[in-house]
Amino acid sequence: MNEFRLTQISDTHLARRLTKLTSNFERVADHIEATRPDLVINSGDLAFDAPSHADNLEFARALHDTLPVPCRYLPGNHDIGDNPTEVGAAPECPVNERDRQAYIAAFGDDRWRFEAAGWCFVGLNSLVMNSGLVAEAEQFDWLASELAMSGGRPVALFLHKPIFLNTPEDPELEATAIRYVPFPARRRLTEMLRTANVRLVASGHVHQRRDFTWHGIRHIWAPSAGFIISDKRQERIGIKEVGLVEYRFQPDAFEVRHMRAPGQIDIDLDELLKARD
Repeated sequence: MNEFRLTQISDTHLARRLTKLTSNFERVADHIEATRPDLVINSGDLAFDAPSHADNLEFARALHDTLPVPCRYLPGNHDIGDNPTEVGAAPECPVNERDRQAYIAAFGDDRWRFEAAGWCFVGLNSLVMNSGLVAEAEQFDWLASELAMSGGRPVALFLHKPIFLNTPEDPELEATAIRYVPFPARRRLTEMLRTANVRLVASGHVHQRRDFTWHGIRHIWAPSAGFIISDKRQERIGIKEVGLVEYRFQPDAFEVRHMRAPGQIDIDLDELLKARD
């Protein structure tokens, strides 16, 4: 395979009661039907609030099953709970093994690796990092082995949370402690990535579109496919819009297209919550 076409969607936040988000997903599905990539990756927060509404995972899976191409999935904090951090308040719903297993039952493995067009593609569960769960240690051991076996081939890494804002050493402040991979797991992860030919790190979570390069690695933040967050709730870092990201991978090269599916609407979270209530 000389070219591999991949579409990344993220933060769909699907729930049966939130019909506007279903409508945005359907517009994305129409776009995928029209473009027919080789693979779709949803990089997390498939459901709106799965730990407290388990049926959200089932609903999200049913909608993804309607997509006309193969899919791979990664968990987000609204799917399995959030990372503990060294600063700031503890998350309201910390990641736990019960919710991780519920996600695996619905969507399959929470980490994966495959090869296409001369690339190694690796998906990680960023929420178990810094959790102390057995799955955290198992994943780091697995990642070390997979990177060692990449044999110098370019690596594309997908995970829910961005690893950092601008550099790995950005201070972990209370306001951003749950936005990026937390310390000390962040330091361990970035050190491991230096052992391989990592070219791309693709994430979601922040509900803002961003594209920058640090030390030769391109970092892509996919926007939410579902809704935007107002400046009152969250400072503006990138572009606040709904959408998706399209990639074309070729041996030793890749292209990125920042897209918006025809008909997608920038639904504001505050308006969404009012309608829900």
